Amino acid sequence: MKYFSLFLLGMVIFFHQTEAQSVKSNKKENKSLIFPLNEDGSHYVKGTFLNQIWFRYNQSNPGSTVFGEARGETFDIGLRRTRIQVYGQLSDKVFFYTQFGQNNLSYRSPRKQGIFFLDAIGEYRVIGDQLSIGGGLTGWNGISRYSSPSVGSILSLDAPLYQQGTNDINDQFVRKFSIYAKGLIGKLDYRVVVSDPMSVQQSTGQEARIEENSLFAAEQGNAQFQGYFKYQFWDTESNLTPYQSGSYLGRKRVLNIGAGFMTQKDAMWNLAENRVDTLRSNLGLFAVDLFYDRPVDVQKGNAITFYAAYQNSDYGKNYVRNIGAMNPANGINGNGSFNGPGSAFPTIGTGDTFFAQGAYLFRRDLLGSSGTLQPYVSSQYSHFDLLDDPMLMYEGGVNWLINGHRTKLSLNYQNRPLFIQESSGDGNNWISGDRKGMVVMQFQVSL
Repeated sequence: MKYFSLFLLGMVIFFHQTEAQSVKSNKKENKSLIFPLNEDGSHYVKGTFLNQIWFRYNQSNPGSTVFGEARGETFDIGLRRTRIQVYGQLSDKVFFYTQFGQNNLSYRSPRKQGIFFLDAIGEYRVIGDQLSIGGGLTGWNGISRYSSPSVGSILSLDAPLYQQGTNDINDQFVRKFSIYAKGLIGKLDYRVVVSDPMSVQQSTGQEARIEENSLFAAEQGNAQFQGYFKYQFWDTESNLTPYQSGSYLGRKRVLNIGAGFMTQKDAMWNLAENRVDTLRSNLGLFAVDLFYDRPVDVQKGNAITFYAAYQNSDYGKNYVRNIGAMNPANGINGNGSFNGPGSAFPTIGTGDTFFAQGAYLFRRDLLGSSGTLQPYVSSQYSHFDLLDDPMLMYEGGVNWLINGHRTKLSLNYQNRPLFIQESSGDGNNWISGDRKGMVVMQFQVSL
């Protein structure tokens, strides 16, 4: 528990120092880094920057090791996301978008990692707002709202990662080489995408292997088809980029219902019962969701945000993937559980998943010139075919919005289940046993 004590002390000091330095921050006018290319500013190039720093205490999953050393708990500091965007309207018809940076740089990462491109696209406006066509390395994705999250406005510390169904398996942090069409027809916002999946052999999320239970096939993949459609009852959201906001902080009145899909022929494989023949199966994901975000009192600036989603996932026979964001452990010994090392838990798999989150934004001057607070709760409930018990993850926290999303300090507690194997008359069953927790403080600065 010494790490937890140090963590709490660090939080107190950090909160105090940040508050002292930010007394006047919300009185200053926010401006963008933008360079007009014509007199009326309709052609432009714009730049943005974002940095999310994590200060984290984690109760490790059983058997977790860090470079061979057993660790029952960890405290670490890392860069969860560092991003630079450069994009713009070059003519009435031509738009470009690039994003580069770094993800998950922590104490156990290789040093001096180079930045890489997350996005690099060109887009042509065919018919006004109704149809644009583009292509390149892009996050224009299907399935659901947070398959393409706007990381700077995420409500909690992470968007629901299960919605990023192939993350780092045959894509690059949800980006793929794709051709897409997007637009707005009345109140209907749509995106349809054809992607060329990346090689599983180069994946950081799965080894190129075949087992009795389904895995992504390590062979040349077929085209992937995906789409997302949302009907906007109230205000219209921007679709300039693929990334969708987690909270508008009372600046919009939004009520959307959405539905989406992702399919790929023979994306998965597994061994037949004879453990010799290879069986192939299609990837099929389908989701529906609802997003609600509106001010309670425009003058006071308080607001409510709510999101709910259901997803049916078919990754083939008994597929389950454990995920631990910026995992603080990198190995496991003989005392391990199904979860694997560090902070991982069953996140993605064949079965059904329900997700919900909600938040309340207090009035804008709750803390005077130091901003306001936005408490939130979030939970994922999944029935995976492989596991005999449901997976329930829940978390809650508070965002201290010092200067909106541009400068905010977040404190988050997450609780996750551990799955262990139990022998019974029916064979070996994976059941939910003990639970572990993780506390993260994130400091976000953006331009």
